[in-house]
Amino acid sequence: MSIPAKVLKLMKDRKVAFVDFRFTDTIGKFHHITVPAEAVDSEFLSSDGKNFDGSSIVGWRDINDSDMVLRPDLSTATVDPFMSESGDATMALICTAALPDGTGYNRCPRSIAAKAMAYLKKTGVGDAAMFGPEPEFFVFDAVTSQVDMHRMMFEIHCEEGAWSSSHPMRESATGTPTNLGHRPLTKGGYFPLPPVDSLHEFRGEVCKRLKAMGVPAEVHHHEVGGAGQCEVGAQGGAPVRCGDNTQILKYVVRQTAQEFGKTATFMPKPVMGDNGSGMHVHQSISRNGRSLFAGKLYGGLSQEALWYIGGIIRHARALNAITNPATNSYKRLLPGFEAPVKLAYAARNRSASIRIPHSSAKSRRVETRFPDPMANPYLCFSALLLAGLDGIRNKIDPGKPSDFNLYHIRRRGARTDAGHRAGEVCGTLKEALEELSSDRKFLTDSGVFDDDVIDAYIDLKTEEVDAFRMAPHPVEFQMYYSN
Repeated sequence: MSIPAKVLKLMKDRKVAFVDFRFTDTIGKFHHITVPAEAVDSEFLSSDGKNFDGSSIVGWRDINDSDMVLRPDLSTATVDPFMSESGDATMALICTAALPDGTGYNRCPRSIAAKAMAYLKKTGVGDAAMFGPEPEFFVFDAVTSQVDMHRMMFEIHCEEGAWSSSHPMRESATGTPTNLGHRPLTKGGYFPLPPVDSLHEFRGEVCKRLKAMGVPAEVHHHEVGGAGQCEVGAQGGAPVRCGDNTQILKYVVRQTAQEFGKTATFMPKPVMGDNGSGMHVHQSISRNGRSLFAGKLYGGLSQEALWYIGGIIRHARALNAITNPATNSYKRLLPGFEAPVKLAYAARNRSASIRIPHSSAKSRRVETRFPDPMANPYLCFSALLLAGLDGIRNKIDPGKPSDFNLYHIRRRGARTDAGHRAGEVCGTLKEALEELSSDRKFLTDSGVFDDDVIDAYIDLKTEEVDAFRMAPHPVEFQMYYSN
């Protein structure tokens, strides 16, 4: 049976009423357009695709040249557990954006991830790559915000928040306002049992829904942040499939939160004074089924793995523009909140920006710790892979490992007693965009990214920087109003 025939059979067996075509834009937003099932046949799935207006997607086509086509990846077909119409199902298909003549679109993030894998194979370094992200997120009960000329505010309502200890949070069985009192302390959310961990059942439901959408979960737990910070680890893979899985995970987390009467955010630093949300990314390359990263050097790594680390460290500040793409990202990247700001590597050292986890030789890998979950996953994994491959190609020495608490290095460029010097990630998104603009050859030389993609990305993100810079901040009123 052909793949289109299998998809059509799934539609019939599951009584699919609608087919949802989904794709990701430059900044990482998931979009969709829905078609009645009776309009979808084998030809539609295999060749026609679905037309759409590319000018309405931020940073894509001009209005005078706006026609585009969504090409579904039929291997991603799943029945969406959140969508139903009168008991009928909706099937979701993840798509790649193309031009009307069928050629690929250079700004489509999913296409870029596919080109990254093709480039890896072309180099001969390896024939497979595995990426395993760990996106963290917060779950709140409600969030209110306002941005006007005369008023700017936000307020987080969260039963787990330390600030909620004196507030009546719910009604008891007798209708009396009550507060049950069990909640994590600030920075005290790591692994407590219920009832302190009030989100255990929520995360379990996320895992069930992920499995229903073809993305097996590997672990779930409460994270360090006391006010509802969580992590759900889903199955990784090559950049394209891992990007798909990350987008599905974000969708499932948000939708499940809605069903629980809560709201979830992947914003890196929504809570002042508590840990922010990162997205540590585990990476490895293999060739002919054997790990390229396993060896007998430091941490059980090979020379290629150390060069790969050297490439990430060399290009980390340019990578920041892609791996930490929000102005809010840099409120997380501060010492003292388990933030990996120092550009160094070490085995099992969580203060370093690159960690070598304890693992068997078969699963030997490196973990880049500075990315956060606001990153477009397709671009993030592709850029990390290209930085690492540049390290291997140019034999970039990562320097000595840093088997000590890097948070003890208080000043940028300061040396420790052992003589180590550690650079730092960027301090602002503006700084990161400037680094990307000047250090882009490791992305463009491969043909995976081109100058058009990078310039368009920088333009989009500069708009965010400018919007943030133009807005007065409540802290400024506290610091300056009466001076």
